[in-house]
Amino acid sequence: MSDGRALDRASAARIAAAYKPARWFGNRWNYFYSRAKLASDPLYPAVADALRGTSAPLLDLGCGIGLLVLALRDAGIGVAYRGVDFDAAKIAQARRATQLAGSADARFDVVDLAAGAGYPRHRGSVALLDVLQYLPPDAQARLLDAAIGMLSADGVLVIRSGLDDGGARIRTTGAFDRLAARLGWMKSPPLCYPREDELRARLDAAGLQSRFSPLRGNTPFNNYLIVARRAP
Repeated sequence: MSDGRALDRASAARIAAAYKPARWFGNRWNYFYSRAKLASDPLYPAVADALRGTSAPLLDLGCGIGLLVLALRDAGIGVAYRGVDFDAAKIAQARRATQLAGSADARFDVVDLAAGAGYPRHRGSVALLDVLQYLPPDAQARLLDAAIGMLSADGVLVIRSGLDDGGARIRTTGAFDRLAARLGWMKSPPLCYPREDELRARLDAAGLQSRFSPLRGNTPFNNYLIVARRAP
């Protein structure tokens, strides 16, 4: 697994270049955001490590602007990829960026995961990265059950989430996510962070073998990476 370090600055700049505007006077928000996130968040190397060795197609539930697939391609992970998100503007950015980066094989669709119906049909690996906290507990449970049901024999379920342990870090995580919603980057504020014991019990009940690892890097957040697979 990754040692908790983010990408180096050169790699972050190379990947983020796909988000530069077509003209010099265009909006550079996604470029600067993606460059800063890739260089500070240990998420992307950790997910690449979790998926290394499997050829199962990947469904990215809550894909945002498509950073994950670009980071995976840069890391040499070439599995078939589909990303879904309920924010149509972010999906448009993801499509444009992957076209510019030469990853036109990636697919993106607008899907509202909170609706509880119409989940994409998929068999393989599933990523749920910074998604669960934006759903109420019943919708979290439905989405987790759906994701587990999509796993193939060699598929990997990769979850990144803040975990509610009542400490200062989870309070900081919540404050940052609420700020992101007020600034308009996220369309809704966080609703409920999962608890480790409840999430672990759900994965165990589904017959999955799981590993929970802190994934904080140099951030003040209470983020964990959960990697789960079907028991052999």
